[in-house]
Amino acid sequence: MKSPSQSYGFGVWALVSLVVGNAVGAGIYTTSGYALADLGSREWVLLAWFVAGLIALSGAASYAMLVRHITESGGEYLYLSRSIHPLAGFIAGWISLLAGFPGAIAFAASALEAYAHSALPGLRDLPQDTIAVAVVLLAGAIHIVRTSSGARTHEFLVGVMLLLLLVGVVWSGWQFAVSPALPALDTGTLATFNALAFANSLVWISLSYSGFNAAAYIAGEVRDARTTVPRGMIIGTFITMLLCVSVNAVFLYAQAPAVIQGQAEIAALAAQALGGDSAQRVIEVVIVISLLTSISAMALAGPRVYAKMAEDGALPKWFRAQAGEPPRMSILLQIGMSLLLILASDLRGLLSYLGLTLSLCLALAVSSLFVVHWRSGDRPSTPWYPFAPLVFVSCTVLFAMLSALNDVRQFYAVLPTVAIGCLAYWVSLHFQRAAATQS
Repeated sequence: MKSPSQSYGFGVWALVSLVVGNAVGAGIYTTSGYALADLGSREWVLLAWFVAGLIALSGAASYAMLVRHITESGGEYLYLSRSIHPLAGFIAGWISLLAGFPGAIAFAASALEAYAHSALPGLRDLPQDTIAVAVVLLAGAIHIVRTSSGARTHEFLVGVMLLLLLVGVVWSGWQFAVSPALPALDTGTLATFNALAFANSLVWISLSYSGFNAAAYIAGEVRDARTTVPRGMIIGTFITMLLCVSVNAVFLYAQAPAVIQGQAEIAALAAQALGGDSAQRVIEVVIVISLLTSISAMALAGPRVYAKMAEDGALPKWFRAQAGEPPRMSILLQIGMSLLLILASDLRGLLSYLGLTLSLCLALAVSSLFVVHWRSGDRPSTPWYPFAPLVFVSCTVLFAMLSALNDVRQFYAVLPTVAIGCLAYWVSLHFQRAAATQS
């Protein structure tokens, strides 16, 4: 079944750019410093990036099975509504509307503003949140006019980011080769492996891969979705994995471990060691572009969830996409929610505790593969079943438990969020029945 907005058919590169753009955000540039403080050796940190990439690939393979089963836009909302129960799907969509996309956009926009201030000090004279607000409005404007122009602009931005990162990695390798004084030659002693610390580091590193499923949100607008979406997700996730491992290898070996342990500015510290102030400015610009592509990817994907909910009657009908057009009212809704969260920093901090709930929604969506298999007897026609879903669900649940243990407030956020979602679902059903009675 095709989305009403199906006039522009997304191809493989569009999906790859959506996955890479969504995944490569602030996490790839900040997480390794904290992981090094926990794990003690650069080798363990790189292994954690590699393992997290394998888990993300198992998630991409699992979502590929879901897309082959249901080739419509909507992501977790759609899969849970069709395979488990409409209430489960509604809660997933409700969380996406509250925090999954607007919250992530607000965080990325605020981080972009901070890096822009560092790269271009003259921008600090602007009022607080000006750049963050402007970037959200720009991303919305890119995607609200036409789907094709928005997709091509996003592809261009991701292409620029990939080119800059590739040049940076190659240049860094050259610097390592010609500068024997760099700390990379001092491997040191490998720290004792700590399984609990490694698992905790995986929790945070895995967040940098969380955009692997972005292509599933627009599946209804993809040419030959059953083959194109799986291919785009897996290729995009693999490229993200290569980027994460290679870029963080540069960060970890450009400076001595004692300098970068526990530091969020690990990218700037590495660039400073390799090329001085000019290299630091360049990496800050690259981070700004990466955050812009992440915001653009979410501005494209998120509204498709709300539009699908509106098609099903879970949201007011005016959020649906008109034939041949992008879901403009849903895009405006997401812009409004994102701006509210940027300007209300206390609320944005509260929504950060919904990360646990979002992870559980992903695990439940992938688990629906087993429900479909059990109900219909149809086994997904891929050699990766049931291995990939089992790996992804098991690891996601484990990471969720570790996150809850580290910060119990995330667990406390689950119950009220689900309760409010149930209430909103009941209200939605009431209005649907009232509308059906009147008609």
